[in-house]
Amino acid sequence: MSVLCRLGVVQPASLLRLVTNKFWKKLPLVTLNLRLYESQQQEEKCKPISRYPIPYKKDLPFDILELMEEIEKKTGFLPNVFKVLSHRPLEFRAFFAYYNVICNKKTGQLSRADKELIILVTSLANRCSYSVVVHSALYRVFSKNPVLSDQVCINWRKSDLPAREKAMLEFALAISQADDITDDHFKKLEVHGFNQEDAWDIAAISAFYAMSNRLAHFVNLVPNKEFYLMGRTNDVKDIRSEPAAPEI
Repeated sequence: MSVLCRLGVVQPASLLRLVTNKFWKKLPLVTLNLRLYESQQQEEKCKPISRYPIPYKKDLPFDILELMEEIEKKTGFLPNVFKVLSHRPLEFRAFFAYYNVICNKKTGQLSRADKELIILVTSLANRCSYSVVVHSALYRVFSKNPVLSDQVCINWRKSDLPAREKAMLEFALAISQADDITDDHFKKLEVHGFNQEDAWDIAAISAFYAMSNRLAHFVNLVPNKEFYLMGRTNDVKDIRSEPAAPEI
Protein backbone atom coordinates (compact mmCIF):
# COMPACT_ATOMS: atom_id res chain seq x y z
CA MET A 1 0.00 0.00 0.00
CA SER A 2 1.50 3.33 -1.03
CA VAL A 3 2.25 6.16 1.37
CA LEU A 4 -0.39 8.29 -0.36
CA CYS A 5 -3.05 5.76 0.58
CA ARG A 6 -2.34 5.87 4.33
CA LEU A 7 -4.29 9.01 5.04
CA GLY A 8 -7.45 10.70 6.31
CA VAL A 9 -9.04 13.98 7.85
CA VAL A 10 -11.85 16.11 9.30
CA GLN A 11 -15.28 15.98 10.76
CA PRO A 12 -18.62 17.07 9.32
CA ALA A 13 -19.55 17.10 5.67
CA SER A 14 -19.63 20.91 5.68
CA LEU A 15 -15.95 20.96 6.58
CA LEU A 16 -15.29 18.42 3.85
CA ARG A 17 -16.92 20.74 1.34
CA LEU A 18 -14.90 23.72 2.62
CA VAL A 19 -11.54 22.02 2.43
CA THR A 20 -12.18 20.34 -0.89
CA ASN A 21 -13.85 23.31 -2.59
CA LYS A 22 -12.75 24.23 -6.11
CA PHE A 23 -9.14 24.98 -5.29
CA TRP A 24 -7.52 21.63 -5.82
CA LYS A 25 -7.35 20.30 -9.33
CA LYS A 26 -5.07 17.67 -10.74
CA LEU A 27 -1.74 19.15 -11.73
CA PRO A 28 0.00 18.29 -15.00
CA LEU A 29 2.94 15.90 -14.86
CA VAL A 30 6.35 17.21 -15.83
CA THR A 31 7.81 15.32 -18.78
CA LEU A 32 11.12 13.73 -17.80
CA ASN A 33 13.37 10.98 -18.99
CA LEU A 34 11.29 7.93 -18.00
CA ARG A 35 14.06 5.91 -16.37
CA LEU A 36 15.37 8.90 -14.44
CA TYR A 37 11.88 9.78 -13.32
CA GLU A 38 11.10 6.26 -12.13
CA SER A 39 14.37 5.98 -10.20
CA GLN A 40 13.71 9.33 -8.54
CA GLN A 41 10.21 8.23 -7.62
CA GLN A 42 11.49 5.06 -6.01
CA GLU A 43 14.07 7.05 -4.07
CA GLU A 44 11.44 9.52 -2.87
CA LYS A 45 9.21 6.72 -1.62
CA CYS A 46 12.00 5.56 0.65
CA LYS A 47 12.46 8.94 2.33
CA PRO A 48 10.43 9.57 5.49
CA ILE A 49 8.25 12.70 5.48
CA SER A 50 8.15 12.93 9.26
CA ARG A 51 9.70 11.62 12.46
CA TYR A 52 6.39 9.99 13.26
CA PRO A 53 4.78 7.01 11.53
CA ILE A 54 2.04 7.54 8.96
CA PRO A 55 -1.12 5.60 9.81
CA TYR A 56 -2.38 2.91 7.46
CA LYS A 57 -5.51 3.77 5.53
CA LYS A 58 -7.44 0.94 7.15
CA ASP A 59 -6.73 2.36 10.61
CA LEU A 60 -8.08 5.86 9.95
CA PRO A 61 -11.48 7.15 11.10
CA PHE A 62 -13.95 7.33 8.23
CA ASP A 63 -14.39 11.13 8.22
CA ILE A 64 -10.63 11.62 8.02
CA LEU A 65 -10.24 9.02 5.31
CA GLU A 66 -13.08 10.52 3.28
CA LEU A 67 -11.53 13.98 3.25
CA MET A 68 -8.07 12.66 2.42
CA GLU A 69 -9.34 10.72 -0.55
CA GLU A 70 -11.29 13.73 -1.81
CA ILE A 71 -8.24 16.00 -1.55
CA GLU A 72 -6.02 13.51 -3.35
CA LYS A 73 -8.64 13.01 -6.07
CA LYS A 74 -8.97 16.73 -6.74
CA THR A 75 -5.31 17.71 -6.66
CA GLY A 76 -3.55 14.58 -7.85
CA PHE A 77 -1.45 14.35 -4.68
CA LEU A 78 -1.99 14.55 -0.94
CA PRO A 79 -0.16 17.30 0.98
CA ASN A 80 2.08 15.70 3.56
CA VAL A 81 0.61 17.68 6.43
CA PHE A 82 -2.53 15.55 6.14
CA LYS A 83 -0.57 12.33 6.35
CA VAL A 84 1.45 13.43 9.35
CA LEU A 85 -1.39 14.96 11.38
CA SER A 86 -3.53 11.87 10.88
CA HIS A 87 -1.23 10.31 13.48
CA ARG A 88 -3.45 12.13 16.00
CA PRO A 89 -7.03 12.30 14.69
CA LEU A 90 -8.45 14.58 17.39
CA GLU A 91 -5.72 17.17 16.92
CA PHE A 92 -6.02 16.72 13.17
CA ARG A 93 -9.71 17.62 13.22
CA ALA A 94 -9.11 20.59 15.51
CA PHE A 95 -6.26 21.87 13.35
CA PHE A 96 -8.24 21.87 10.12
CA ALA A 97 -11.42 23.11 11.76
CA TYR A 98 -9.66 26.26 12.97
CA TYR A 99 -7.75 26.56 9.70
CA ASN A 100 -11.05 26.69 7.83
CA VAL A 101 -12.50 29.28 10.20
CA ILE A 102 -9.65 31.74 9.73
CA CYS A 103 -8.55 31.06 6.16
CA ASN A 104 -11.85 30.39 4.39
CA LYS A 105 -14.03 33.04 6.01
CA LYS A 106 -15.86 35.28 3.56
CA THR A 107 -15.94 38.44 5.68
CA GLY A 108 -13.26 41.06 6.29
CA GLN A 109 -10.85 42.86 3.99
CA LEU A 110 -8.18 40.18 3.68
CA SER A 111 -8.06 38.46 0.32
CA ARG A 112 -6.87 34.89 0.02
CA ALA A 113 -3.61 36.24 -1.43
CA ASP A 114 -3.24 38.44 1.67
CA LYS A 115 -3.67 35.43 3.94
CA GLU A 116 -1.14 33.35 2.03
CA LEU A 117 1.28 36.28 2.13
CA ILE A 118 0.95 36.52 5.93
CA ILE A 119 1.60 32.80 6.29
CA LEU A 120 4.56 32.92 3.92
CA VAL A 121 6.36 35.84 5.57
CA THR A 122 5.79 34.74 9.16
CA SER A 123 6.92 31.23 8.21
CA LEU A 124 10.08 32.69 6.69
CA ALA A 125 10.79 34.46 9.98
CA ASN A 126 10.14 31.22 11.86
CA ARG A 127 12.43 29.26 9.49
CA CYS A 128 9.71 26.75 8.64
CA SER A 129 10.74 25.22 5.33
CA TYR A 130 7.50 23.25 4.94
CA SER A 131 5.23 26.28 5.20
CA VAL A 132 7.52 28.45 3.09
CA VAL A 133 7.46 25.94 0.22
CA VAL A 134 3.72 25.30 0.44
CA HIS A 135 2.54 28.86 0.97
CA SER A 136 4.89 30.48 -1.51
CA ALA A 137 3.24 28.12 -4.02
CA LEU A 138 -0.24 29.13 -2.91
CA TYR A 139 0.71 32.81 -2.94
CA ARG A 140 1.92 32.38 -6.52
CA VAL A 141 -1.47 30.93 -7.39
CA PHE A 142 -3.63 33.54 -5.66
CA SER A 143 -1.53 36.58 -6.48
CA LYS A 144 -1.03 35.37 -10.06
CA ASN A 145 2.45 36.83 -9.68
CA PRO A 146 5.26 34.26 -9.33
CA VAL A 147 7.93 36.95 -9.66
CA LEU A 148 6.57 38.85 -6.67
CA SER A 149 6.36 35.62 -4.68
CA ASP A 150 10.04 34.95 -5.30
CA GLN A 151 10.90 38.53 -4.33
CA VAL A 152 9.02 38.09 -1.06
CA CYS A 153 10.91 34.87 -0.31
CA ILE A 154 14.22 36.67 -0.77
CA ASN A 155 13.45 39.94 1.03
CA TRP A 156 9.86 41.06 1.35
CA ARG A 157 10.84 44.53 2.58
CA LYS A 158 12.68 45.21 -0.71
CA SER A 159 10.03 43.54 -2.85
CA ASP A 160 7.47 45.28 -5.06
CA LEU A 161 4.71 44.73 -2.50
CA PRO A 162 2.46 47.78 -2.03
CA ALA A 163 2.64 49.79 1.21
CA ARG A 164 -0.66 48.27 2.36
CA GLU A 165 0.71 44.73 2.28
CA LYS A 166 3.96 45.75 3.95
CA ALA A 167 2.07 47.38 6.83
CA MET A 168 0.00 44.20 7.16
CA LEU A 169 3.16 42.09 7.31
CA GLU A 170 4.82 44.29 9.92
CA PHE A 171 1.80 43.73 12.16
CA ALA A 172 1.72 40.00 11.40
CA LEU A 173 5.37 39.62 12.35
CA ALA A 174 4.86 41.52 15.60
CA ILE A 175 2.18 38.98 16.53
CA SER A 176 4.14 35.96 15.35
CA GLN A 177 7.25 36.99 17.26
CA ALA A 178 5.31 37.96 20.42
CA ASP A 179 6.33 41.62 20.37
CA ASP A 180 4.66 44.01 22.79
CA ILE A 181 1.56 45.17 20.93
CA THR A 182 0.68 48.85 21.39
CA ASP A 183 -1.85 51.30 19.98
CA ASP A 184 0.79 52.36 17.48
CA HIS A 185 0.56 48.97 15.78
CA PHE A 186 -3.16 49.50 15.20
CA LYS A 187 -2.68 53.09 14.02
CA LYS A 188 -0.22 51.96 11.36
CA LEU A 189 -2.78 49.49 10.08
CA GLU A 190 -5.55 52.10 10.08
CA VAL A 191 -3.52 54.32 7.77
CA HIS A 192 -3.86 51.61 5.13
CA GLY A 193 -7.56 50.98 5.65
CA PHE A 194 -7.47 48.09 8.12
CA ASN A 195 -9.90 48.18 11.04
CA GLN A 196 -9.76 46.34 14.38
CA GLU A 197 -11.56 43.29 13.00
CA ASP A 198 -9.00 43.07 10.21
CA ALA A 199 -6.26 43.28 12.82
CA TRP A 200 -7.83 40.30 14.61
CA ASP A 201 -7.87 38.35 11.33
CA ILE A 202 -4.19 39.11 10.73
CA ALA A 203 -3.34 38.19 14.30
CA ALA A 204 -5.31 34.94 14.24
CA ILE A 205 -3.56 33.72 11.10
CA SER A 206 -0.15 34.78 12.39
CA ALA A 207 -0.64 33.13 15.77
CA PHE A 208 -2.06 29.92 14.30
CA TYR A 209 0.87 29.53 11.93
CA ALA A 210 3.38 30.36 14.65
CA MET A 211 2.06 27.18 16.27
CA SER A 212 1.91 25.30 12.98
CA ASN A 213 5.49 26.27 12.11
CA ARG A 214 6.80 24.94 15.39
CA LEU A 215 4.87 21.72 15.03
CA ALA A 216 6.28 21.26 11.52
CA HIS A 217 9.79 21.81 12.92
CA PHE A 218 9.20 19.28 15.67
CA VAL A 219 7.94 16.48 13.41
CA ASN A 220 10.43 17.35 10.64
CA LEU A 221 7.63 17.71 8.09
CA VAL A 222 8.84 17.50 4.48
CA PRO A 223 6.96 19.34 1.68
CA ASN A 224 5.64 17.53 -1.38
CA LYS A 225 7.74 18.02 -4.51
CA GLU A 226 4.61 19.10 -6.41
CA PHE A 227 4.49 22.41 -4.56
CA TYR A 228 7.78 23.63 -6.04
CA LEU A 229 6.33 24.06 -9.53
CA MET A 230 2.80 25.06 -8.57
CA GLY A 231 1.75 28.49 -9.78
CA ARG A 232 4.77 29.04 -12.01
CA THR A 233 3.03 28.34 -15.32
CA ASN A 234 -0.37 28.82 -16.89
CA ASP A 235 -0.98 25.10 -16.46
CA VAL A 236 -2.39 25.70 -12.98
CA LYS A 237 -4.57 28.72 -13.78
CA ASP A 238 -7.78 26.74 -13.28
CA ILE A 239 -7.05 25.89 -9.64
CA ARG A 240 -7.66 29.49 -8.55
CA SER A 241 -11.15 30.41 -7.35
CA GLU A 242 -13.02 29.80 -4.15
CA PRO A 243 -10.09 27.91 -2.63
CA ALA A 244 -9.98 25.99 0.55
CA ALA A 245 -6.44 24.76 0.30
CA PRO A 246 -5.52 22.73 3.35
CA GLU A 247 -1.86 23.59 4.58
CA ILE A 248 -1.20 24.55 4.40
